[in-house]
Amino acid sequence: MEHIHIKLGRNLKSIRQTRGYSLDKVAELTGVSKGMLGQIERGETSPTISTIWKIANGLRLSFTSLIEEPPAEVAIIAKDELEPLLEADGKFRSFPLFPFDPAKRFEVYDVELEPGCAHASEAHNAGVEEFVLVSAGSLTVDIGPDSYDVGEGNAIRFAADQPHVYRNTGDTLVRIYTIIHYS
Repeated sequence: MEHIHIKLGRNLKSIRQTRGYSLDKVAELTGVSKGMLGQIERGETSPTISTIWKIANGLRLSFTSLIEEPPAEVAIIAKDELEPLLEADGKFRSFPLFPFDPAKRFEVYDVELEPGCAHASEAHNAGVEEFVLVSAGSLTVDIGPDSYDVGEGNAIRFAADQPHVYRNTGDTLVRIYTIIHYS
């Protein structure tokens, strides 16, 4: 199985070259340094989720279009074969189940948050919505100045074009499924 940072580097380089962009231009669009972008393209570093989002937003791409291969006609996803994206010292684990499909305009993640974990997400592009289904535990979502508690078996939908934070304030694992829809 190929590591995510290798796929990311290959996809970023391909997208950049297809668009005729220099590393300087991509740095200008994304706010990620030219040096870091070069390291990512060469597969020399495994960037944070926040850095990948900066690249995706700056290039007006979906997150998973940077990290996945094009989808097959039929796909059975085995979670134990997926490499999770990790943040907060591994307390936040995001498994990319279905990468972005331009025809469908969405991507799906299985996410786990350990007790005490808080994951801040930068604002996505205008028109992006998130649909979050809580399958275990109780999730708190901060959107701007407001907080929403979403219990097990419930869901929340919101415009993701503003900073938002996922928090597990309980003492058990929180598992959510996140669908990110691009308008």
